[in-house]
Amino acid sequence: MELIKRYQVRGVPGEVHRVLIAGRTVDYWIPKTTTERLLIAHDGQNVFDGKTSTHRRSTWEMAQSAIRVSEQLGITPPAIIAIFHSGSSNDPHGRGKDLSPQRFFQEDVQINSANVVKADIEHLRGDEYLNLIFDQIVPEILESYELNIPATHRAMIGSSMGGLSTLYAGIQRPEQMGALLALSPHWTIGGNRLVERTVEELPKPGSHKIWMSRGTKSLDADYKPFQEYADRLMEKKGYRIGHDFSTKVYEKTSHNERSWASYLDQVLKFWLA
Repeated sequence: MELIKRYQVRGVPGEVHRVLIAGRTVDYWIPKTTTERLLIAHDGQNVFDGKTSTHRRSTWEMAQSAIRVSEQLGITPPAIIAIFHSGSSNDPHGRGKDLSPQRFFQEDVQINSANVVKADIEHLRGDEYLNLIFDQIVPEILESYELNIPATHRAMIGSSMGGLSTLYAGIQRPEQMGALLALSPHWTIGGNRLVERTVEELPKPGSHKIWMSRGTKSLDADYKPFQEYADRLMEKKGYRIGHDFSTKVYEKTSHNERSWASYLDQVLKFWLA
């Protein structure tokens, strides 16, 4: 693990560390008080640092939200590990390659060509990306702080393609976390078949809490029929809304960090309460 820099975020005690692990950039924040919980976030560029964020210096303000919710619940905030995607000028489709539910696309889910994954399916690396997170990034950071956080106290969070990757992680590596928080999952990339494969292979009810949500503007407006289908399948599978499953529609919210940050407190409260 190579340190790139440390920096401060307004409203967040301590420092965020930016490190390089196996060639992957990661930002992380550890509360000063020993924590018993961990939140793993996709699109690390957008989690803490407005200078690296995609949309007009707008971030998730994730640490601030975690601190607020934890204070309300009387617990120590979770540690947050935010993994950068690998999209760049040299690899413009790197994000889609990282965050794709690889196995589904390589088996029977047809990719909508108008969507964000334009790589040949043999070049998708969603499985490799998740294995790197769980087998190297998370263990290295936790071990460096002598933190022993059980999987039941860990959650993964992501939006859009990151929402799909979060749900896919619960399928590929269900033993690694107890909650899957998927905001604006990008169902349109694979349509109803992607919804079916995802819900079919998610863990059976009783082991995980699962959050799904969508807005009503821009890309999120297109998710309505697919998310409603997912909701029906989740209930048919045995998940109970308000218990181990939450599905929400946020009117007038869009497909960007500002929108997701606007209701992040509710997402984290669902997980932490």
